Amino acid sequence: MIYGASFSSEHARYLGLEPKEVFKTILDEWNFKYIRLSAQWDLIEKEKGKYDFSELDYFMDETAKREGKVLLAVGQKIPRWPECHLPKWSVGLPEGEYKKTLFEFVKIVVERYKNHPVLEIWQVENEPFLSFGVCRNFTEDDLKRELYLIKNSDALHPTMVTDSGELSLWRKTAKVADLFGTTMYRVVWHKNFGYLSYDWLPISFYRIKLWINGRSPDTAYITELQAEPWIPDDDVWNVSFEKQSKSMDLKRLRKNIEYAARSGMPRAYLWGAEWWYWLRNQSRYEISDYIKTVNKY
Repeated sequence: MIYGASFSSEHARYLGLEPKEVFKTILDEWNFKYIRLSAQWDLIEKEKGKYDFSELDYFMDETAKREGKVLLAVGQKIPRWPECHLPKWSVGLPEGEYKKTLFEFVKIVVERYKNHPVLEIWQVENEPFLSFGVCRNFTEDDLKRELYLIKNSDALHPTMVTDSGELSLWRKTAKVADLFGTTMYRVVWHKNFGYLSYDWLPISFYRIKLWINGRSPDTAYITELQAEPWIPDDDVWNVSFEKQSKSMDLKRLRKNIEYAARSGMPRAYLWGAEWWYWLRNQSRYEISDYIKTVNKY
């Protein structure tokens, strides 16, 4: 299996980190060649019709210098809370006008990056039908329209649609794009039950769902492999390391990576790079030291 990493500049800033420094560490120190980035709408189009791609350009260009490849998420719903990163000016728009501006943004992103040497795959939305996050309505027809728009602008790069590995049957998502992506979480938190473990879930659970939906494991990736703690309703710096370790520590990380390797899927993007860097700044090195070894072939 090939291991990549997801990265969010906004999440890095939330942790009090300098995004460019974190990103360079992901590429140079931790040796990740496959990166999942997002074209975050509220960062790029803060004012309607005015676009600032400077930060995303930087991450794409730095990846190019290392001959890496980027899985680029685009749409209203992309990785990291609140899931749908909408510009403030778009929130009150009528439904028809809102969808028009969303699709215009998607098309502009595709036109900008379709010829970039590091672009490998377009991720179209992120778990679009999972009821999670602060989002506006998004239908199956909307997803099909977005996929058509992207394919019409860029016929060379494959598209991917993702879904929850544990909370969905993938019926609406598994076959609509060239590739499919699933999350893989092993310890989660529920407001009524506290921490819950999926350790009872066999790896065949994912393979069977792929088979039921007519999708070969060769054309499916783990786009979100849990490699950070699930922290309920609080800032990470307010949560003790003991509590964080209930859902993620070195032992759990190793276990998750070993579990994913048995899936039959060819690639997994680890979720939590910003947290590894933050931990290291707290003089806790065991996670970041282990991460250095993941991509040593």
